[in-house]
Amino acid sequence: MTHPPSALQERPSAPPEVKGGPPRSSSRAWVWLVLLALAAAGAYFLWPKLKPAAPPTNASPAAAAGRKGRGPGILPVVAARATKGNIGVYINGLGNVIPIYTVSVRSRVDGELIKVQYTEGQTVHQGDLLLEIDPRPYQVMLEQAEGQLLKDQATLNNARVDQARYEKLLAQNAIPEQQLATQKATVISAEGAVKADQGAIDAAKLDLVYARITSPITGRVGLRLVDPGNIVHATDANALVVITQIEPISVIFTINEGDLPAVMKKMRAGQHLKVDALDNILKAKIATGTLETVDNQIDQTTGTIKLRARFENKDDVLFPNQFVNARLLVEERTGVTLVPNAAVQRNTQSVYVWLVKQDQTVTVRPITLGVTEGDQTQVLSGLQPGDVVVTDGVDKLQEGTKVDARIAGDKPRSAS
Repeated sequence: MTHPPSALQERPSAPPEVKGGPPRSSSRAWVWLVLLALAAAGAYFLWPKLKPAAPPTNASPAAAAGRKGRGPGILPVVAARATKGNIGVYINGLGNVIPIYTVSVRSRVDGELIKVQYTEGQTVHQGDLLLEIDPRPYQVMLEQAEGQLLKDQATLNNARVDQARYEKLLAQNAIPEQQLATQKATVISAEGAVKADQGAIDAAKLDLVYARITSPITGRVGLRLVDPGNIVHATDANALVVITQIEPISVIFTINEGDLPAVMKKMRAGQHLKVDALDNILKAKIATGTLETVDNQIDQTTGTIKLRARFENKDDVLFPNQFVNARLLVEERTGVTLVPNAAVQRNTQSVYVWLVKQDQTVTVRPITLGVTEGDQTQVLSGLQPGDVVVTDGVDKLQEGTKVDARIAGDKPRSAS
């Protein structure tokens, strides 16, 4: 059955709010779910940051003890006692080891070098034979001079006999006076010839001595400079061997001109000042000697003056031209208060130490320093012998910090 078109057109449509109701309610639910999820995520990530941090449970005892009034911790430190002792006042200078004697041995005669009697680096004594030059030419010259002497001596003897005869004849007026005077002149001439012959003999003997070259000093010979078989001359510029004296030996060093008055005062008083030779890093003492002399003028370009110290050098620890640091002992201070260098602290205002008191707390104690020698420093004021000062661990200390001071040679102390 069919309906008329008019009936279909007259059916009313549903209201808009009735049609859209169910979809809008579902959309709102999804929005709220998204918002709740975002809130939960934000709370999850923000909660650790908003939670107050718990105090650390593994804090070190040293850190706790270093805070004044915070906890019962005691800070362990290394300490030392101030002692009463002696310390020297030194003047330091740079120096070189210089032999007292150095000899370049040369030949005094010409000839062939036939023997070398020393070993390179050997220690030789004064008078020891070093080199030999062929002596035969000088032996021949000696024999010739001796022969000429015999001849001239005979002539002189004959002239003297004639002179005695002429003196008798002149007394009898048998000869003229001029003849006796001539004979006297002949005798004097013969005497001169004999004397010249003796000189030639002595020269030949001296040449024979010079052909045997001996050591003029006691010392160490260097490397061989000429080999046997070479012809050497007295005019040669190069030496045959060089000898340096090793025992004793000297060190020439320089000091500032401002230190010179104190040195001269001690020397004028007749004191023999001690000098130590140290290695080039000022760590090891090589040898000990005495100050021998002071140069006669100050070097104006450097403001320094040279001094010479003498070292016996029995063990040959000092070697010629060796570089050393010299320390001149000017004064010895006795019965003074000494502390290790590590105990001395400095800031822009003062010099101080950390003093360990009887209650095992530390306090800052200003001090006045004297001289420093090695690892010890003189304290002029501020400490007494027996006072305990901290040497290691000072970077953790504050005024009043309680410490457990470990002292070498003492029993460890602990807090009561």
